Amino acid sequence: MTALTPYLHLPGTAREALTFYGSVFGAEVHAYTLEQFGRTDGPADAIAHGYLSDGPVTLFASDATGDEPALRCEGLMLSLLGTAEPDTLRAWFAALSEGGRVVDDLQQRPWGDYDGQVVDRYGLHWLIGFEGSKVDPTD
Repeated sequence: MTALTPYLHLPGTAREALTFYGSVFGAEVHAYTLEQFGRTDGPADAIAHGYLSDGPVTLFASDATGDEPALRCEGLMLSLLGTAEPDTLRAWFAALSEGGRVVDDLQQRPWGDYDGQVVDRYGLHWLIGFEGSKVDPTD
């Protein structure tokens, strides 16, 4: 692996979150329980390790157990600037917005490019955008 991969510690929602992100990004979801890993430091069905594969975004996640703190993101955004075609980025923005909060609408900026920000239902802050020159003029 050569890229930075966020690892989320969630408050008992790792399976749900991974399933959500898998559906948003068209990725395969893998989730392994504490029981499968032979761990006894939390509920047997809690996620010890999960991840997305075969998609454009990679995330790892687990359920916080014991003294591990759950996800708290402050001052951090996950950037998807120019990582896909504009229509795909618009679809991701809309999907991540469902149950979340739009911080700044995905819109054209004075310099010609498009971007916007959303905090999804699990608390991740996303910056999504693309170059204005990539927009089909018939849109």
